[in-house]
This record gives sequence, C-alpha cells and structure tokens, in this order.
Amino acid sequence: MKVSEVMTKNPACCFSTTSLVDVAKMMAEHDCGCIPVVDGHDTKKPIGMVTDRDITIRAVAHGKNPLTMVVGEVMTDNPVSVPDDASFDEVCSAMETAQIRRILVVDKNGGCVGIVAQADIATKAGEHETAVLVKDVSA
Repeated sequence: MKVSEVMTKNPACCFSTTSLVDVAKMMAEHDCGCIPVVDGHDTKKPIGMVTDRDITIRAVAHGKNPLTMVVGEVMTDNPVSVPDDASFDEVCSAMETAQIRRILVVDKNGGCVGIVAQADIATKAGEHETAVLVKDVSA
C-alpha cells in the first residue's frame, strides 16, 4: 500500500502569519486538529505544524491572548515529512521513529500534498499494524 492510499490529499494549510483565530476556524471547518504551516501559496513547502494543543498549551495555558497571536508564535518548526511515493510501512516507520501522530506528505518539489494521521492508519491498516504504531508513538 502507498501513502497516497491512506493520506488526506491537499490538506488545508496556513502561513506563520495566519492569526490563531483564523487557524482555529480552519480546524473547525475541516474537522481536524492539525494544520500544516507552509512558506507560500505557490511552493507550499512545509515550515511547521500547528495543532489545537499548540494553541491551548503555548498560548492559553501561558496566559497569552490567542486572539492577538499568529501561528508562528505557537507552531512546531521543522515538521517531519515523507515523499508522496513512500510505502505504507515507510510512513509508519517514520511516525514511530519521530514519535508523532501526524506526518506530512510532500511531492518531488517539497510541496505539501497530503497528511497522514494516526487515525488514517487505524482505519486503513490491520489491528496489529495499528497497535504497533500507537505503542511506538506513545513510548
């Protein structure tokens, strides 16, 4: 199985200058908890990831006002990615090694073309593969 068979294609993306309010609205609209942060509309090269947890922990929990902040203030830099021709096993291995629940998929030019979440693995893989992934990511 290839990554293209399990990934969410063309995920909603934002920029480091996107307001936290706008990115939270994107998460609600797309029913997701993570938005890739890219360098521009044309290249879509990933520079980070922002999650609902990032907003909660890095803004709200520290007494900052998320209504006045931008994504670049809370995002995680240097996101892990896999090429769009990666195998299912390569994706799982990369997620396990980095201990991450979501991984970006990039094309040959480095542009973001997809995202794979642990939930995608759970719905498309067997019980054993899912259990191994959850165990290794959570270790």
